[in-house]
Amino acid sequence: MKTRIAPLSEIPAAAELLKQGEPVVFPTETVYGLGAPVFDEEAIGKIFAIKRRPPDNPLIAHVGAFEDALTLSCSPPPTFWKLAHHFWPGPLAFVLRKNARVPPAVSAGHPTIAIRMPSHPAALELIRAVGQPLAAPSANLSGRPSPTRALDAWEDLQGRVALILDGGECRIGIESTVLSLTGSEPLLLRPGSISKEEIEEALQCKVSLPLPDSPVHSPGMKYRHYAPKAEVRLVLCRDELKGPFILSPDPRPGERLLSEKTLYAELREADRMGAAIVEIDCSPSLLANAALMNRLSKAAQIG
Repeated sequence: MKTRIAPLSEIPAAAELLKQGEPVVFPTETVYGLGAPVFDEEAIGKIFAIKRRPPDNPLIAHVGAFEDALTLSCSPPPTFWKLAHHFWPGPLAFVLRKNARVPPAVSAGHPTIAIRMPSHPAALELIRAVGQPLAAPSANLSGRPSPTRALDAWEDLQGRVALILDGGECRIGIESTVLSLTGSEPLLLRPGSISKEEIEEALQCKVSLPLPDSPVHSPGMKYRHYAPKAEVRLVLCRDELKGPFILSPDPRPGERLLSEKTLYAELREADRMGAAIVEIDCSPSLLANAALMNRLSKAAQIG
């Protein structure tokens, strides 16, 4: 299969491919996604094959309107509507009880589904053109750093997808926050740019964290993720950094800036340069960033 990187003017062509059951890559504000119509079970299977994704790793359904949640979930709780109207469109996904129409593969066989509404205009236009939500994990080979540019997706998926929509660099650069609303209290399954504290402020109640052996209802909770070919080392003492490839939230000369927006691009650059080791300067400000530490711990195979 020949892979083509296309401008956003080709959203109608991308929508036609999706309606025909062919997954396509599209930009969101977080990272690039590999999408397929959520109710097309055969197309959903292609996502797993294209990414070489384990079948027990669930997907997120991306909606184009608030009411689309009702096509995916049975009676979302009032907490969902309150938070959705506060944070959507945006990088917050909710895990809700799914309805019987959703193919089991989307949620890895669980009775739940993760749902979010992206804020990228191209993503919303594409979803609405298809006429149903798109199930879409990140557009990379499973375990690799997520793509924040069309070229990143092309590096991993060339020859595996027909079309990559180029929407430029992603504004945020890490995946969405994932919050479960299936229990008696909200449960933060994956940290992201919308923090636990922001959600608690919006709800005026506490948000819990999962126990170590909790079921995997969200992407990013299992397996090695976000990892370059290079070894990733988390270094707590700055004096122990050796280089040559160092990422730091407060870089010195010769070091590279580490932020939510730059993390994946820099990990991919390390591979392009043939770096054997990527060292992470774990300063106090980085250790306090739950979203970045979550990704770095997965990349370094810690926890």
